[in-house]
Amino acid sequence: MQPIEGFLIESVENIIFDVKGLVHPPDKVVAFPRFIPDLEGSRRHGEAKYRKVYSLSERFMFLEENLPSYVVYDSVFDEKLCEVPLRRVKRVYSPINYLEKLRKKRKLEGLEAAAFQCLKFLKEEARVPWNKLGVSGSLLVGLHTATSDIDPVVYGVENCWKVHSALRKLLEEDDTPFQPYGLADLRKLFDFRSKDTLMSFEDFVAVESGKVFQGKFLNRDYFIRFVKAPNEISEKYGDVRYKNCGYAKIEAVVVDDAESIFTPCTYKIEDVKVVEGPKLQPIKEIVSFRGRFCEQAKKGERVKAQGKIEHVKDYGKNHEYFRLLIGNNPSDYLVLKR
Repeated sequence: MQPIEGFLIESVENIIFDVKGLVHPPDKVVAFPRFIPDLEGSRRHGEAKYRKVYSLSERFMFLEENLPSYVVYDSVFDEKLCEVPLRRVKRVYSPINYLEKLRKKRKLEGLEAAAFQCLKFLKEEARVPWNKLGVSGSLLVGLHTATSDIDPVVYGVENCWKVHSALRKLLEEDDTPFQPYGLADLRKLFDFRSKDTLMSFEDFVAVESGKVFQGKFLNRDYFIRFVKAPNEISEKYGDVRYKNCGYAKIEAVVVDDAESIFTPCTYKIEDVKVVEGPKLQPIKEIVSFRGRFCEQAKKGERVKAQGKIEHVKDYGKNHEYFRLLIGNNPSDYLVLKR
């Protein structure tokens, strides 16, 4: 399986990257460094020590200083991206294969046991096949700590919606191992996220409360990614081209949130007002490749958003429009308009 969202890869330089999105250049993978070899690092992978990097700016900075050839200008996306040549990938970490290993392991402890219990619970409640579920994050590459999150992945649209529906019911019930985040949990999450995504705590609570893909399982944090299967994506690299048209702040009404649970996520919008930035129309959607922006707004809600306006030209469908891409800059946001 081609590495896609949820997979991690290890380069010949022993850097571990997390793969972003579903559309990749030929012979390359769009992926950002997540775990970097560091003699002073607090995490171990075999005999090597690693440190975890979080912000996009820190990831780019590391590559530009150490492996500048991995930072490229991609003309299809009109964006500076981290792209790892497949010939430089020495290992692919599949969330699905890893979960299969957990299922076969005789004794599970700590995070391994919690992750397996979480996925088993979701599988049985949602009635989805094992081979459409996986475990990502630090556990997938053996770089977890005692306090690491559980990072489940679900692949395929139908499976994603089944798990999402089952999880929503579980979070509404009292006697289950799943609990939604309370205000103290949201404050902790805000303190972490605000380093890389700027918004007020009031706005943060308004959009984060009630999200299904994050919460607690047996008092351990979980963060689920819902990802389309490769055969559900018609777009091939180069079929659609994107052009940076500047930075803007907009207001709009969400008219379709059916793609809001997936990573990448999409919100179809109408009644768009450009508050600041280039006055371009029609802006038809808000898109993000970052999981934190999933389930951010519902159909019928009026939102405020800030990010990069892109011109989208689909050569296959002979169709073009504008979209707002959020998540690449700390000043990007998507909040409810009150």
